[in-house]
Amino acid sequence: MREILLSPDQRFAVVQSEPWMAQALEAIQQASFPSLSRDELITAEHYQAHTQVFPEGQHAVVERETGQVVACSTDFRTRLDLKHYQHRYMEAVANNWLSNHDPQGDWLYGADIGVHPAFRGFGLSTLLYTARQNLVQRLGLKGHVAGAMPKGFAPYQRDLFIEQYVARVVRGEMFDPVLSIQLKRGYCVWGIIPDYLDDPSCGNYGVFIIWRNPDLKGNP
Repeated sequence: MREILLSPDQRFAVVQSEPWMAQALEAIQQASFPSLSRDELITAEHYQAHTQVFPEGQHAVVERETGQVVACSTDFRTRLDLKHYQHRYMEAVANNWLSNHDPQGDWLYGADIGVHPAFRGFGLSTLLYTARQNLVQRLGLKGHVAGAMPKGFAPYQRDLFIEQYVARVVRGEMFDPVLSIQLKRGYCVWGIIPDYLDDPSCGNYGVFIIWRNPDLKGNP
């Protein structure tokens, strides 16, 4: 495995996902999204297919001493019309097969990111976001987008509209375990997507986020 990026303590490395990792990646997915609809979970078969569709966009974090796969992310290239960003997750990812990956697409779309619960708190999501942003810059793409899951929204659904919740998270008045991390990584909120996926933890909402490639001058 070629190590793409190392953690500061050099305990973990980001590598390109390989087919033999598929079962471990599925286990990370299930542990990371326990309330996500089973129909929307990425399976080992899907992960194996991703390594053929767009190998560069598939990242895994391994513990270097043991070789254990402990975190992962999934991306593909696409074209975007930012004036019409409303969509459903399963439509964007072609039912998790990524068959709509566009080799000439000028944006990187984040389909998935997950860290096994036993390995949270080590900065592994930051490693993966850095690897994704590095890929955007290396390929000269406009940026990275994703439908973030506001997983801290559920307890506040009776008291706040999703727009109010997201605004408070953006202002730093509330912490969301997903969106707050992404904001710290330089992402901006572009809009709210109702019925993005089927997960009660986020009220089925997605938050469309954008990170723009700083290497491109005048990036719209």
